[in-house]
Amino acid sequence: MQRLHYRVLPVLVACALPLPAAAADLGREPLPANDGWASLPTTALPDGTTGGSAATADRVHRVRDRNGLVAALAFPDATPKIIEIEGVIDANVDADGHPLACADYARPDPQTGEIYSLDAYLAAYDPATWGRADPSGPQERARAASASAQQSRVRIRIPANTTIVGVGRGATVRGAWFDIRPSSTSGNTPMNVIVRNLNFEDTFDCFPQWDPTDGALGNWNSQYDAISVRNATHVWIDHNRFADVATADGTLPTLFGRHYQVHDGLLDVTNASDLVTISWNRFEHHDKTMLVGSSDSASADRDKLRITLHHNLFEDLGQRAPRVRYGRVHVYNNHYKVTGPEAAAGYGYSWGVGVESQIVARNNHFRVDGLVPPEFFIDRFNGSRIHVEGTLLDGVSPNSAVDPVAAFNAANGDALVDDVDWAPTLHGPIEPTKDVPVSVIRGAGPFK
Repeated sequence: MQRLHYRVLPVLVACALPLPAAAADLGREPLPANDGWASLPTTALPDGTTGGSAATADRVHRVRDRNGLVAALAFPDATPKIIEIEGVIDANVDADGHPLACADYARPDPQTGEIYSLDAYLAAYDPATWGRADPSGPQERARAASASAQQSRVRIRIPANTTIVGVGRGATVRGAWFDIRPSSTSGNTPMNVIVRNLNFEDTFDCFPQWDPTDGALGNWNSQYDAISVRNATHVWIDHNRFADVATADGTLPTLFGRHYQVHDGLLDVTNASDLVTISWNRFEHHDKTMLVGSSDSASADRDKLRITLHHNLFEDLGQRAPRVRYGRVHVYNNHYKVTGPEAAAGYGYSWGVGVESQIVARNNHFRVDGLVPPEFFIDRFNGSRIHVEGTLLDGVSPNSAVDPVAAFNAANGDALVDDVDWAPTLHGPIEPTKDVPVSVIRGAGPFK
């Protein structure tokens, strides 16, 4: 049996040193006016999303490891603060900064004392003998306890009025789950958070759960997004890179006839969140990328989930770029790439049209080298409304223009309606689609 031994790299000595305000110029930048939904002035935040830009000098910290980061964030303290990350911060470490592998998180079943192991879990819930019932019993309880142990290390709570920025070209957060969520889990709160200029790598779940009823053959489901936005308003995610490196899907085995998936999303926005701008990021080599809205029955999301995505690179992804429920989402000037037959084989769709969603997609460019037809760019999940204009495929001339909605309807029947009842107004100049590939490749990601 193939075993998984993800081990993280050593980290530097704990540090959360106050810095002079002059060292935090990037952290002092608020979201510019009219830069997407997060710039909308509200009663709580009349200047839109400002993050920790108003932090006093003693609330500007440079951090170099997990302990320093958690201490500097001081969740749930909402005092404006700027957190500068330098070097590599690994979340999978113990209290003394020593790296933790998956085996270090393994815990016993609280009832029987039986320790979790992947071999024992596979033996207990093999569909050939267990069937299609949900896993239960000692190994499932031990798996849940083990998952809780890992979550206590990788979950990093982000308080309101915070800016987090990378310093230097190597600023990286590895294995962490940035949870932008208030203490309350009902309604939404003006969190006012900015995250910029960071590499997010290898957020992974050591203990995926087998769900025999997920699809015709069952599936492995995991936890932890690199960033999740929940019950939060006014969030700006800008100039970051999200990727799986050491834990790339291609390194993982097939178990119970299904891919052993240790990743969830890269950046999910759910639970009645609202007013979010996602700009100039790179999303690379991942399956489930960006979920907007958590379930079809989450009616509290209605009239919320207003999100702008612009000038992002989506490269060699499987799906959800984004998948939307309920939200009014403006998707413009993004560049989508599928490079090679292997990536094309794993491609499902980019824009997911979910229940009561209304996507406006303008001047986006797809480079797929003829491997993916335009009817695959959209998939339908109990929704129907999406307006698409200015899409180019595999070129920059007018001859490269395609209509993904018409292509989808031609292949699947007239299921989509190219019409919405809102018009985006909070945005800067929308570039001609022919300029998008160069603009995004040059400008997206950290340190640009």
